[in-house]
Amino acid sequence: MVKLNVENALNGVLLLGLLVIPFIAIQMDEPFYVTLTTRVAILALAGVGLNLALGLGGLVSFGHAAFFGIGGYALGILASHALNYEPLMTSPFELNGTTQMLILWPVAILASGLVALVIGYFSLRTSGVYFIMITLAFAQMLYYFSISWPAYGGEDGLSIYVRSEFPGLNTLDPIQFFLICFGALIVGLSLVAILKNSRFGAALQAARQNEDRLAAVGIKAFNIRLTAFVISAMITGFAGALFADLNRFVSPNMLSWHTSGEIMIFVILGGVGRLFGPVAGAALFIIFEFIFGGLTEHWMFFLGLVLLAVVLFARGGLIGFIAGKQSHD
Repeated sequence: MVKLNVENALNGVLLLGLLVIPFIAIQMDEPFYVTLTTRVAILALAGVGLNLALGLGGLVSFGHAAFFGIGGYALGILASHALNYEPLMTSPFELNGTTQMLILWPVAILASGLVALVIGYFSLRTSGVYFIMITLAFAQMLYYFSISWPAYGGEDGLSIYVRSEFPGLNTLDPIQFFLICFGALIVGLSLVAILKNSRFGAALQAARQNEDRLAAVGIKAFNIRLTAFVISAMITGFAGALFADLNRFVSPNMLSWHTSGEIMIFVILGGVGRLFGPVAGAALFIIFEFIFGGLTEHWMFFLGLVLLAVVLFARGGLIGFIAGKQSHD
C-alpha cells in the first residue's frame, strides 16, 4: 500500500496536473499546450529510464541520448520504408516497413536494449569518471555514424510524413496522442516502482552502496548493473520512438551529448532516485524553455542558475526540496 506523505501527495498532484492541462487547453482552443504537455510526458519517460540507472544504481551515464536516438531512428526507418513502399531488406527474406505503433514500439525498445547490452558490457567494466566518458564516447560514435548515413537523411535528419497508427485511436488528434504518451509514462513509472521495491531493486541499491557486501552474499554486482542499464536504455528508447512520432522527424541531434545532458538535467532538477523526479524535472525544463525561450535565446542561463541552486542547496531536487528530509533510499 502506498504511504500517504508529502512526496506521494506531490506525485499525485504532478500526475493529475499533467493529465488535466491538455483537456483545459482544448477547452480554451489552445492545442499548442497539448503538444507542450505531450513533450513533457515523453521527455519525463526518457528521464525515468535514466533515473533507474542513475538514481538506483548510481550509474552516471552520459550517453543515454544514444538509446533515445536509436528508438527514434528505429521508428523513423521502418515508417519511411512503409510510406515509400520499399522493403527494408529483400534477402534472405523480405522485410517491409510499418506504421503500426504496436510493432514499431517493440522494435525500438529491442534495438535500444541490444545496443545497451553491448555498451553496458564494456562500460560497466569501468567506474566513476571512466564510466561517464566511455558512455559518452559510445553515444558520440553513434551520433557521427548517423550524420554520415545518407540513406536516412544524414545530417539533415529523416522526415516521417504520417504519424504511426494505434488500433482504435486517431493518433493525429492531439489529445489521443497525448493519452498514448501519458499511458506510456504511467507504464514506465510503474515498472520502475515495481523494480525499486523488488529484490532486484534492493540488490541494485546495495551494489551502489557497497559492492563488497553484495559479493559476500553471492550476487555479482556487474550482472545486476548490466540488467538495470539495459532496462534503463529500453525505457529511454521507447521515449525516443514517441518523440520521433510527436515531431514526425528524427535527426542526429537526438543522439548528441546535448540530449544526454538534457535528460540528466531532468533527473537532477526533479530529484535523483525519486520516482517522480524526472516528471518534475522535465516539466520545469519545458516551462523554462517556453517562458524564457520566448524572451531570449540565452534562456539556458536562467536554467543554469536554477540547476546551480538545486545542486548547492537542494540535492533532493524539486521534489526533495518540497517533501523535506524524506529520503528515497
